[in-house]
Amino acid sequence: MKVYITSIKQISAQQPLNDEWFDNPIFYKEQYVKSIDANYKQYFTPNEARRLGKILKRALLVSREVMKEIGIADPDAIITGTGLGCIENTEIFLDKLVREGEELLNPTHFMQSTHNTISSLVAIDAKCHGYNSTYSHKGISFECALQDAFLQMQSGKIQTALVGAHDEMTSDYFTLLKKAGYLGNENQTFAGETAVAMMLSTEKTKNAFCKIEDIEKVYTGARHCKLDLQSTEVKGLKINYTMMNDIDYIMIGINGTEENDQIYYENCQKLFPGIPLLQYKHIFGESFTASALGVYTAAVCLKSGNIPEHLLLSVKDRKITPQKILCYNHCEGKNHAFILLSRES
Repeated sequence: MKVYITSIKQISAQQPLNDEWFDNPIFYKEQYVKSIDANYKQYFTPNEARRLGKILKRALLVSREVMKEIGIADPDAIITGTGLGCIENTEIFLDKLVREGEELLNPTHFMQSTHNTISSLVAIDAKCHGYNSTYSHKGISFECALQDAFLQMQSGKIQTALVGAHDEMTSDYFTLLKKAGYLGNENQTFAGETAVAMMLSTEKTKNAFCKIEDIEKVYTGARHCKLDLQSTEVKGLKINYTMMNDIDYIMIGINGTEENDQIYYENCQKLFPGIPLLQYKHIFGESFTASALGVYTAAVCLKSGNIPEHLLLSVKDRKITPQKILCYNHCEGKNHAFILLSRES
């Protein structure tokens, strides 16, 4: 069963709901960048805007726009990946709990503080009563959500799925990550936010972005572990052994952290030698679900049939019309995910 990405939208550090970054990207020198939000007054009533936090507005908007563009109002499944969930609402509720005790607390912040609030709210808004699930597995959350939809489609259980990846960054949480050395240090990619929604379908549409050829995950069990070509997990990696010669580019999540980036470079050299590398976090930032923006970037490149120079790690590696792009993401060096996308002419 073939699976296509028929529509995809984003709200991030680049201009929202469009692909202007392709020709005119915004580059940042700051360590912490909030997403560029759309004019929500055009999309939400005052009552909706008042009771929804930023991450919920973003998730609803990108989901609505994707469903509107493709003409599917009731997908068979709504699946979301998020590392932090609605952390801003969680912080507000806990802060008031500490400052004011257990009296006069606003229940809205509590009700909208759980991770599965996002997927549930999108389903309620779309009046969708189908399969609904949320994956929260740090930096591999999006891949788990996408693979869930992909496998269900291949087994014939569903024909359409709205897959989302959503994360926000608060100043308090950024401070914690900076102290831990995860973000905010010199030469590191800025901390960003993610709001991506994509519609998957087993039916190819006229303006489909690309086809998902395969999704595979490898778990090494050890932190910051580089893949071993002789390991049982890698030996079963179909993408490496059956499709390696056809891959034009590999989209990797380098972020300026030496330990993180070295894993990408060494594994790509071992598994996919000689294949040019692309980057995306330098314009979209780092977050637990930033890899969804990597898939989004690859999908746009495949649909346009071109690779902008600011994505190339080496300008000499530019090819005229990319046909297949492999998106590779790892979390702490122990969870590795491979998503192979191909161009549909």
